Amino acid sequence: MAVTTLTDDDFEQALQDAELAVVDFYAGWCGPCIMFKPKFKRISGDYPHVSFFMVDGEKAPAARKTVQIDNLPFFGFYRNGELVEGKSMAKEDAFRETLEAHFGAGDAS
Repeated sequence: MAVTTLTDDDFEQALQDAELAVVDFYAGWCGPCIMFKPKFKRISGDYPHVSFFMVDGEKAPAARKTVQIDNLPFFGFYRNGELVEGKSMAKEDAFRETLEAHFGAGDAS
C-alpha cells in the first residue's frame, strides 16, 4: 500500500476516511526519522488493511499538536479517526509489534 503525505489541510479528513491508520510524525532534520522512512514505506505493503500516512511536523504544526510527541520518530495509531496510541520508536520489530497489537497481523506475519 502506498504511503500518503498529509498536511494540515488534509490531515483530519484523511484520518476520518481511514478505518485503521498509522501516522509517522517526523522532522526532516531527524536522523532516525530519515532512516526509518524506507522501512515505513516497505512495511506499509505488508498491511493492506491499514492506511499509512506521513506528516512533517514542521510543515504541519496543527497536525503535530494533535499528539504529544516525546521523541522522534513518533507514530500515531488511529481507529476511525481516533488516536488509540502514540509511541516513539525507531526499531522495526517494535513498530510491527505495536501495529499488530492494534490492527492485527499483516501479510508478511
